[in-house]
Amino acid sequence: MRNRGRLALVAAGVVSLGTSACWTQTSPAQLLDPRIAAARGISQRFAAELRAALEKALTDKGPAAAIGVCRDEAPRIAARLSAESGAAVARTSLRVRNPHNEPQPWQRAVLEAFEKRLASGSKPDELEHLEARPNGGARYMKAIITQPLCLVCHGEAIAPDVARALEADYPRDKATGFKVGDLRGAFSIEWPAGK
Repeated sequence: MRNRGRLALVAAGVVSLGTSACWTQTSPAQLLDPRIAAARGISQRFAAELRAALEKALTDKGPAAAIGVCRDEAPRIAARLSAESGAAVARTSLRVRNPHNEPQPWQRAVLEAFEKRLASGSKPDELEHLEARPNGGARYMKAIITQPLCLVCHGEAIAPDVARALEADYPRDKATGFKVGDLRGAFSIEWPAGK
């Protein structure tokens, strides 16, 4: 299974600061916001832990087992990182598999901006967004780019056993048909007011 590639989730890059309707490049002073470093660390940990669990499931039990990792292990990772950081940590996408991961309006706007930036030539590692909130909170998103390993469960040609498992767990699945390099989704980190 290792020959199928690694699930490499990108981190670090250009930061946007503003509201959903206003996308501006961050100044060096704004990069000093401690939440940007924290958010990068959280998203990197989420990516690394999820990647390790996916690789283990693929190696030990095969592709259909990876569905259970994303269904069961990813929410546990998010819950633990949320408890540790005091922020709401999650994943979302414009094409979700799990309806509980449907994007909020602000997340949808960021994901759509990521898609436009990717289509216009931005590098995947530049797809990052930080929005400081007037109430003292903040919102962060980091793009998840489709890698070769992702295609096992999210690609255009899915093995019959994987397709059956997806149909059983996610009858309204919208998260297939991806190609390497597509925007798969994003990590989302939201700090509450006053943090």
